Amino acid sequence: AGLQMAALSMQGQKDRAAFIRAFTGSHRFIIDYLADEVLRRQSPDMRDFLLQTTILERFCAELCAAVTGQTDARLRLETLERSNLFVIALDDERRWYRYHHLFADVLRVHLQQEKADTVKVLHQRAATWFEADGAREEAIRHALRGEDFERAAELIEKAWKQMESQFQDQLWLEMARKLPPEVTGRRPVLLADLGWAHLSGGDLEQAEKYLARVEKLLDSASNKSPAKAGLIILEEQQYRHLPASMATAHAYLAQTKGDFSGSIQHARRALDSLSEKELLQRGPAAALLGLAQWANGELDAAYQSISRAMQDFQQVGNEEFALSGIYGMADIRLAQGKLGEAFQIYKSALKRISRPGRKDIIGSADIYLGLADLYREQNNLPTAREYFHKSAERGPVLGLPDWPYRYHLARAKLKLAEGDLESALQLLGEAEEKYFRSPVPINRPVAALRALVWLRQERLNEVGDWLQQISPAAGDKPNFLTEFTHLIRARYLIARFKHLGDDTAAHEAAELLGRLHEAAETGRRYFSLFEIRLQQAVLLDAQSEPSVAVTTLQAALSPAKPEGFVRLFADEGPALAPLLETALEQGLYTDYVKQLLAACKSGTAPGSATAAIQSPLVETLSDREMEILRLVSRGLSNSEICGQLYISLSTVKGHNRNIFGKLGVQNRTEAVARARELGLI
Repeated sequence: AGLQMAALSMQGQKDRAAFIRAFTGSHRFIIDYLADEVLRRQSPDMRDFLLQTTILERFCAELCAAVTGQTDARLRLETLERSNLFVIALDDERRWYRYHHLFADVLRVHLQQEKADTVKVLHQRAATWFEADGAREEAIRHALRGEDFERAAELIEKAWKQMESQFQDQLWLEMARKLPPEVTGRRPVLLADLGWAHLSGGDLEQAEKYLARVEKLLDSASNKSPAKAGLIILEEQQYRHLPASMATAHAYLAQTKGDFSGSIQHARRALDSLSEKELLQRGPAAALLGLAQWANGELDAAYQSISRAMQDFQQVGNEEFALSGIYGMADIRLAQGKLGEAFQIYKSALKRISRPGRKDIIGSADIYLGLADLYREQNNLPTAREYFHKSAERGPVLGLPDWPYRYHLARAKLKLAEGDLESALQLLGEAEEKYFRSPVPINRPVAALRALVWLRQERLNEVGDWLQQISPAAGDKPNFLTEFTHLIRARYLIARFKHLGDDTAAHEAAELLGRLHEAAETGRRYFSLFEIRLQQAVLLDAQSEPSVAVTTLQAALSPAKPEGFVRLFADEGPALAPLLETALEQGLYTDYVKQLLAACKSGTAPGSATAAIQSPLVETLSDREMEILRLVSRGLSNSEICGQLYISLSTVKGHNRNIFGKLGVQNRTEAVARARELGLI
């Protein structure tokens, strides 16, 4: 009746969409109908039961009994379901239920009108029950709504360790932000967790504020017990580890800000304060030490530090953290020119996570992504696409926090290999949007890769303008983090000489390449050394010194051949072909040079196999479908989505079918991957 009256009223509305959006349980037609026809017909006990349980987004008999104090809750639920009173089952066992959304809205309105003073108590009872049942997130939610902030703070603090190990830092932070400052201010461990959560999200300024508060509390309690200092400590061991945690956090901050020596100092201080047996606490500090060494160009030392950290994590059974450094280890080996070892690192990790019976692990998407990029380097593009697809299937749920950035970056390099330069630029732009500050060294920044594509497009003005805006300047001393940008400058100068006959540019390029060669050779960064020698050969060839050019090219080909590097050379495009043909005429590495020549001259235009996924949606997803799609991307099962949105299992399955049809996919993982491609999530 209420719906019919609303439909009649809607006929007079100019903006029907707005009317429908506003059509909730607070709407007068629904309130009047349900209040008169349903609520007033219930017995006082049943009415109280309905009003008190409306604070619950999902409920079972035991929970209802705990909240209402009524011992016959199961019978009441059976009566409501049998009477078809807006109760919907959420599982096949008919244990968990929810109220219809419109009915729940009506009940809440009446609860506020008639029993507002009981709402906090009801939420507190629900929090107690959920905590005992092990449903920590729901316990936290009700504790916050019941303004039982001390209990909420305790639950949130206890939840950190598990949620952080599953890379749910930001979900945890959403809950922790709802605590009043006066509650968090006496809890140094919780404040430290807040600092780490902000670090993980790239909010360095906010993280520093929380860390400063922790250190102030520790100073105030330095000569007395925590209790006498007015501090609340849940676990003595966590409190004891706070100095090491603070040192590790400062290592993270220093590394992210580019203070690598400071990062190394803080990381070593953290390690010195921990025993060899405290592996879980040592792992982050060792990993940060490795990242700082990596940024400094100390590649062997960095590899050893990160490898040790991953072994520590694996030894204590934290597989997610143990996978988090795999791509760093592989990248270091690649920088050292060891493509084969980089492959082996990823394949060993893949074998480890693919054992029968193993559950999906966060970080597995990054393993597939790393392999995809290595296959691209070998110019095995079909296999690279296959692994990109596998990574895209898993990434939204099983990728590390920076997976979206690295995924778009790697796909841009694949597009470059395919000759689709415009798509490469678009993907680089998307990678830039996904990037957030972290301690992971970036020695090939997006802006430099974009300039590389511009050079392929012969857009010298854009490259020149970019080089004028940035540092390092031409005369700066090259290091690991700047040498690729310097190399872009050298490429630009060579292009000016080739296209404009600028002799000064040729001289500057030769001088810059000489300094880059010396720095890379000293640091044993052989991947960069291959690139530098290649550019030296290109410059010499442009200066009409073919014999010296081929000799220089040979110095790059000789160590690159056994490792199987192809795109390193082929991404120079057809312009490299004449020099390779000269090398072929001289009988240098005949099979390898033929492979490079073929790769240089190939490259599919837009419209290749991967272009099909760029087509837009035929039919737009509804708001509810988008909501469910986002939950699917977070890895929630259908049953968990039922609990989150308080809708029935059949309703979720129906929405899934609609989503799959609109996206043109067959399953959940394909849906998430497709949605990522379209920028929907």
